[in-house]
Amino acid sequence: MTRLRALVALAALIVAGTFVAVIPPTAASAAACSASWQASAVYWGDAQVSHNGRNYRAKWWTQNEAPPGTTGVWEDLGACGGGTTPPTGGTCNHPNWVAGTWYAAGAIVRYTNGLYYVAEHDNPGYDPIVSTWYWEPYTCGGQPPTTPPPTNPGGFVVTEAQFNQMFPGRNSFYTYSGLVAALSAYPAFAKSGSTTVQRQEAAAFLANVYHETGGLVHIVEQNTANYPHYCDPNQSYGCPAGQAAYYGRGPIQLSWNFNYNAAGNALNLPLLTNPWLVQTDAAVAWKTGIWYWMTQNGPGTMTAHNAMVTGAGFGQTIRSINGSIECNGGNPAQVQSRVTRYQQFVGILGVSAGANLYC
Repeated sequence: MTRLRALVALAALIVAGTFVAVIPPTAASAAACSASWQASAVYWGDAQVSHNGRNYRAKWWTQNEAPPGTTGVWEDLGACGGGTTPPTGGTCNHPNWVAGTWYAAGAIVRYTNGLYYVAEHDNPGYDPIVSTWYWEPYTCGGQPPTTPPPTNPGGFVVTEAQFNQMFPGRNSFYTYSGLVAALSAYPAFAKSGSTTVQRQEAAAFLANVYHETGGLVHIVEQNTANYPHYCDPNQSYGCPAGQAAYYGRGPIQLSWNFNYNAAGNALNLPLLTNPWLVQTDAAVAWKTGIWYWMTQNGPGTMTAHNAMVTGAGFGQTIRSINGSIECNGGNPAQVQSRVTRYQQFVGILGVSAGANLYC
């Protein structure tokens, strides 16, 4: 009887025209993702792309500006799914990151820690947790973005991970801890000027070091025939360690008895009588390199440190280290080798190379 009364009441509502159908709501389906944004592509007004799980529309002509951009060219059309780019927070199926592979801005990769990263700038496969200017964490598969803490917070502008990326095949003698320990000898090294200048100086120093040592592979000069030539007998202190004891050692390949004497006096180390300290103690080796960088003009007109902090440019660091042989067209291939390495290292540190790269 109760069911009958309900049916009668329902019929009355239909007759009165007041019946409203109640339909269970269905979840709104996400828009399909447009073709993925590509850095090299040219987009005209009204072109649509997807990037990081969202669709965007170009308001006018654009190229190389990743959505959402900074100029206002991209209109955010909202989250998307079901297309070529999975939505943020959805299930991801992006490829594993591979060192040395070229990645265009917008590429998404799965790093070795299981997290995802998106390329903010084109790069030749830099490490996502090291080169943070090129990569940023990307929310994928429900995982929140995670930024690893720096290895050396508040210390040297080059982290240990970045150092290892710069010198993947280095000799175990050249430790990062030895480098950090050597910084106390010259506190102004890579600590002068803006953060950009500090990183440029560190990159310039390490680029020259790379060139001098074959990537921090060689501790001592490889041409042993040169060893007896580095004793200047005209110095009052002579060569107490022996005629052939003052060959190139360390990251800048310190050589000549007068350089060992000067560096020893500056660093309060017995390098004139015991030059072998430079090849047996990593901190001492790094200190001699920083000593030359900070205090010696060499064949140039200024120290390498001053070249970087005054804006004279990387080219003047080459002149201070080996300008008499390499600069002014003396050996352009060697100069280019140094410049190329410097450009790579500033890229790892996320700053520009600046002007005046050549000597």
